[in-house]
Amino acid sequence: MHYAPRTIAIITELFHPPIHPDPAPVQRVHNQLFQTGHSPYQGFVVTPQGPVLSNPTTRPGASSMAAFLADRFQFREEFSSLTVEEFALRARFVTELVAAQTGVQVFTTQQVTVRTLLNPRHFKDSRAFLKQGLLGLEGETEDFGREPQLFGVRMVFPAQESSPHTFSLRIESYHADTRDVYIENMATFPPVLASRGLATVETNILETYRFLVERALRFVSRFDAKLET
Repeated sequence: MHYAPRTIAIITELFHPPIHPDPAPVQRVHNQLFQTGHSPYQGFVVTPQGPVLSNPTTRPGASSMAAFLADRFQFREEFSSLTVEEFALRARFVTELVAAQTGVQVFTTQQVTVRTLLNPRHFKDSRAFLKQGLLGLEGETEDFGREPQLFGVRMVFPAQESSPHTFSLRIESYHADTRDVYIENMATFPPVLASRGLATVETNILETYRFLVERALRFVSRFDAKLET
């Protein structure tokens, strides 16, 4: 079944051994990019936690930023127009530049989170879809004495020899709009060595998204059917 998923957040965190969050290397990268006229971030500020590159946003809850903290590089796009492919390329490109300036040699873990919304085809209310379609519940929730306003499932897929990463998948009704189903995939990937290149920073993001849109949506579609009366 075809859906038109709407990605509302893409986040990746690249953890490294703790270092002092020196703003100077990040500022040099920002200046270098700004001089080319193609900087992915317009702003540079120094916070108590570390230097931050960012873009202005007007939508409530939106963010477009990269923070360089004592133990991680964090890239975040929320309610942004950036595609997953563009985000993945940006995260890799900026990580390469900042890692070279700071001397970070290894990222011990990469975590990627992708959050997406979609509308079921045969349910107007995502709560009804999760409750009746996916979970197959009817009157069982009467045991609680009141009706839940949020339904969902969580599945964790452990690392395997052929796939040395984990996925933690959430499928829920969406509190902000009852028409939407909220799907989140949070992935954890093994260490990345700078000396071997940082292409995996990009491919890990794409793999997280691909699992959501290819596998999670296929799973959801199995339950998105008209209920028999």
